[in-house]
Amino acid sequence: MGMTITLKNIPEDIYLGLKSAAKVHRRSLNSEVIACLERVLTPAKISNDTHLAVAQQIRDELKGKKFKVADIEKAIDQGRL
Repeated sequence: MGMTITLKNIPEDIYLGLKSAAKVHRRSLNSEVIACLERVLTPAKISNDTHLAVAQQIRDELKGKKFKVADIEKAIDQGRL
């Protein structure tokens, strides 16, 4: 069973964008909002084989490279922005 929510104070540009997208996709505004939320909040399902292939590709790209502790710490700090 679906739940009901009410959205308030939606910025006009967001509202107009949703309305335009709904028209392009031939959906109601409500259905467009649900589609947008599903796209953002539902994780993409990736197979184990795909995960393994990506991990192998990263390993291959890093093979033979040496990293200094300072480089690793810098990368960690950049990820914390």
